[in-house]
Amino acid sequence: MTGMAYEVTMNESYEQALPKVIEALKEEGFGVLTRIDVHDAFKEKLGVDFRNYSILGACNPPLAHRALSNRPDAGLMLPCNVIVEEQGGGTLVRIVDPAAMMQAGGLAGDPVLEEVGGEAEERLQRVAEALKN
Repeated sequence: MTGMAYEVTMNESYEQALPKVIEALKEEGFGVLTRIDVHDAFKEKLGVDFRNYSILGACNPPLAHRALSNRPDAGLMLPCNVIVEEQGGGTLVRIVDPAAMMQAGGLAGDPVLEEVGGEAEERLQRVAEALKN
């Protein structure tokens, strides 16, 4: 874990790892609402080549509903971003730490958000663990 994220290095190629990341998120109740393929965007908008790098916007609807029902400004912390990045012959996956995001966003200390964030953190930790295998 780094300051804001859990990091997992996978031996698979980016093309192999990306669907595994999406499936691991799904197993923990997260759907991918957005997918930004940065390498494609940079090619299209800037005309430059960039390594395979995607940002996934993952959401667990029941958790998001509880958070937003309690504090509409919690939407600033949603969805949970997951980065899948080609690195050498493997892939680096970074999964946002909800507790760090709440702290950074000034939302720590709210009992409902602490509960929601704690559950999201447990689920995302399990995603990271599943990707190590």
